[in-house]
Amino acid sequence: MPHYFYLARCSDDSLYAGTCVDLSAREGKHNEGRGAKYTRSRLPIRFIYHETFRTLSAARKREAAVKKLTKEAKEELLTKKRKSRKPSRQQSLR
Repeated sequence: MPHYFYLARCSDDSLYAGTCVDLSAREGKHNEGRGAKYTRSRLPIRFIYHETFRTLSAARKREAAVKKLTKEAKEELLTKKRKSRKPSRQQSLR
């Protein structure tokens, strides 16, 4: 079963980092006010980034590393992700 590290954008434009095994269910729990205390007063939230790991330990290590970053560094991580998603020439021709 895969484990995920995710970043969520809160309604106040802050970022929240967490881990889970089901991205959709976890986002739903946050938005129902049953997620982290931090996000409860910043609803709605939206998952904007995630990485997949084989173990919960690895996902939590990534979470701890990202939480140490500045907001600017986290935003840069998101920008790099968007750039890597650009379709290749071959993909765009399909």
